[in-house]
Amino acid sequence: MDHPSGNTQRLVTIAARCGYTAKGMIYITIGWLSMMAVLGMGGRNGGSSEAVRELATQPFGSVLITLLAIGLFGYTAWRLVQAIIDAERKGRDWKGILTRLGYALSGLIYAGIAINCIELLIDGGGSSSSDTSSQTRTVMAHPGGIVAIFLVGLGFLGVGLRQIWRGWHHSYEKNWHLNEMSRTQRLIAANVSRIGLTARGIVFMIVALFLCLSAINTNPDDARGLGGALGAVAEQPFGPWLLGLVALGLIAYGGYCLVNARFRDVNA
Repeated sequence: MDHPSGNTQRLVTIAARCGYTAKGMIYITIGWLSMMAVLGMGGRNGGSSEAVRELATQPFGSVLITLLAIGLFGYTAWRLVQAIIDAERKGRDWKGILTRLGYALSGLIYAGIAINCIELLIDGGGSSSSDTSSQTRTVMAHPGGIVAIFLVGLGFLGVGLRQIWRGWHHSYEKNWHLNEMSRTQRLIAANVSRIGLTARGIVFMIVALFLCLSAINTNPDDARGLGGALGAVAEQPFGPWLLGLVALGLIAYGGYCLVNARFRDVNA
């Protein structure tokens, strides 16, 4: 396939960098809200929808949400470029196809969050998205739905393990323009990324556990999303300490996204 023109590449670059910035802001907000909950300062454990609603309450909230939606649509576009054009050169073997399908799915998920931003702008309060258990119940109501939920759980488990592996093997660095980073920037970025990817991996594995249990028990109420996973951490012995560490980790993951926004190779 021919390489995109210079103008097209500039658009891809802008979309990707805005996208990583928007994604980083969401994770920083999720981590910050959980940290506020740990400190008893009015925060709460939630996922992307809660983060979006929190940002909407800030000064110039409508402007923030508008910019967030634009950035998330940019992230969707970048993910689709990765999937369709194979910008990461993953190839067409089974592993490459699965990776590219993962890129496409990731893009669609963040497109959903962007649509949630638009709904929030249009009707003020926003249409509250269905929680994980109700979405799981809808899927289970269809033939093969229980198997599908179990497979989704295994998918989250695989992604979580992959995130932790990437964090500790620094595989993300091959995507960075390391020559544009100072020694100090590399050190900070590497440590922030390791902590962030590990924390996100752990949370994804918790989500996977609840999804698989939901399928095994045929009980959609057992399913939990990101907010539910954080709540489960808080319910454990030494829960506030554990949740505080995970919250800091998710803030670090937001930092990792911001590093990608500045230094990642987004050549299509």
